[in-house]
Amino acid sequence: MKTKTYAGIPEELAKLESAKIVLIPVPYDGTSTWQKGADKGPEAFLNASENMELYDIETNTEVYKQGVHLVDAVTENSSPETMVEAVHQIVKKYIKKNKFVTIFGGEHSISIGTIRAFNEMYPSLTVLHIDAHADLRESYEGSKCNHACAVYEASQNTNLIQVGIRSMDVMEKTVMDDEKTYFAHDMAIDDTWMDAAIDQMTDNVFITFDLDAFDPSIMPSTGTPEPGGLLWYETLEFLKQVFEEKNVVGFDIVELCPNSKDKSSDFLAAKLYYKMLSYKFRNDEAEDDYNNAFDSNYVNKNNSKHTDNDDY
Repeated sequence: MKTKTYAGIPEELAKLESAKIVLIPVPYDGTSTWQKGADKGPEAFLNASENMELYDIETNTEVYKQGVHLVDAVTENSSPETMVEAVHQIVKKYIKKNKFVTIFGGEHSISIGTIRAFNEMYPSLTVLHIDAHADLRESYEGSKCNHACAVYEASQNTNLIQVGIRSMDVMEKTVMDDEKTYFAHDMAIDDTWMDAAIDQMTDNVFITFDLDAFDPSIMPSTGTPEPGGLLWYETLEFLKQVFEEKNVVGFDIVELCPNSKDKSSDFLAAKLYYKMLSYKFRNDEAEDDYNNAFDSNYVNKNNSKHTDNDDY
């Protein structure tokens, strides 16, 4: 992946020292089990971002002026486990630098590392998992770091809330919390699901957004598209409410599997990322200081068994 600034923004807004936002690309596709190509997702997303208008009409903001630093891509791919640990460590590194950390995959196994890092840095973390698939297998195809296991660890040591689910294995029912799972077929006829889900969240929220949560009519370029998904404006309505009512500490977006003949999915992913940043910083002036409010004294004993390299 060639080095560039996010969305072609001026270099002075892309410097790590002054940028409030960090973007970490993870072009990994080592465990996907159907359509390959998610490793091409970050580059397609960045290319689409360069062709996007940077004024957001809804929020009347230009969030890129907060500064977005594009980190070198995480390219560790010798095994799913080493990839997860590499993501875990680099995400934690930038949280400690007082940045709003965002990650773009890659397939969903990368989120094991991102969630692990945020859970180590923020107490009482809610993981908001927006996806077509439950991803609650403890292991799959011989690895606990498979895309089918993306939020199993989160189910064990965070407040996991799942939205948009419409495909799962029967064994995942033994792990799933039904009261905190919002199935797509129920959401279609229930206009209270947004408030109900937000009421179950703690103050600190990390969002992991699998693009196959969207209906394939608007997001066909994913590895495992499922009919009956979310549409654009209902998704934005929900996300805007989450950002308004909770402290969103970071997010990742995964599973863009670009199609060379149709760039609309790439552009949707680019707009989604920018919208989420716009909601996060809509009330902040560019010159305001940013504090990501992580607790440097917090130690999550559930994650203490994982390698922690503090030589930053």
